[in-house]
Amino acid sequence: MAAAGRAWRVAALLPPWRLRAPCRSLGSAARGAAAGGSRLLLGAAFALGGGAGLCLAARQRLREHSAAELPAGNLQLTLYQYKTCPFCSKVRAFLDYHGLPYEIVEVNPIMRKEIKFSSYRKVPILLADAGSPLQLNDSSVIISAIKTYLISKRNSLEEIVSFYPPMKTVTEQGKEVLEYGNKYWLMLDEKETKRVYPVKEVRVEEMQWRKWADDWLVHLISPNVYRTPKEALASFDYIVREGKFGTVEGFFAKYMGAIAMFFISKRLKKRHHLRDDVREDLYEAVDKWVKAIGKNRLFMGGSQPNLADLAQAVYGVLRVMEGLEAFDDMMVHTKVQPWYQRMEEAIQKAAA
Repeated sequence: MAAAGRAWRVAALLPPWRLRAPCRSLGSAARGAAAGGSRLLLGAAFALGGGAGLCLAARQRLREHSAAELPAGNLQLTLYQYKTCPFCSKVRAFLDYHGLPYEIVEVNPIMRKEIKFSSYRKVPILLADAGSPLQLNDSSVIISAIKTYLISKRNSLEEIVSFYPPMKTVTEQGKEVLEYGNKYWLMLDEKETKRVYPVKEVRVEEMQWRKWADDWLVHLISPNVYRTPKEALASFDYIVREGKFGTVEGFFAKYMGAIAMFFISKRLKKRHHLRDDVREDLYEAVDKWVKAIGKNRLFMGGSQPNLADLAQAVYGVLRVMEGLEAFDDMMVHTKVQPWYQRMEEAIQKAAA
């Protein structure tokens, strides 16, 4: 009877979707945010708002994987990131699934001194060292370039990266930004392409959904996790607790950050033309993804995840919400749970 009582108390603490089909979470661990007056607001806007969605950063360095050589060559990988940035999460999911050891350097979102060596001031940044360091920018470029390198032995990584040229473009708001050409393409010869993509439609579908995750799904994160003052405060309460802030510093980070991101999320909702209840947009997007996979496939890639599932696109974006109300709501009100749990299991199996 006592054991049953303990089991009930544990069950009462779990979200409903975990009760239906429990499985181990691969959610984010250490989360933090920089604090201090107006810098906190700017840091929150930079790290958590904008197009990147939920991008929070701890101030300390975290080393989760020891740098080691890839099976394909004498190559060491170092990932500069914000722990809960969806674009960074995509890259981690990709590296984990492919069993590639890497070192993590957590970047302060205000000072960004960890990436002062780079003229490119966004994350993720991946340094690949095979005797001399090579910098890869943009999550989709990183994934496409490393995937090409693992499949094709014809070109060096430096040559492969040159196939993704940086290009300056101007947004609708008149802001100049840096984009990368071909970033959803794997640079393979005809024989390699047929081996990876038996039919042309498979490649087209993978690229289409990778782009969809970057252009649409990622922009639903911030408006959902900061949807109400309560949710914004809960998010920053978790951030502060995980970040191990001092009493005063933690107070400002929690309350000023929550206020800033609540109002920023409203601007993001308007910018991306979301509904009054942004949950509806999230549910619709996730169910659209599940419908595209269909009933006859475990993953978009068939029996194994491809770059759209794992992509380190859809899974990588969604998992940054784990532990928050928006994530639990999504699991209860959409059909994504079975696919999401298969993704967790696939990455756990690959990592093991």
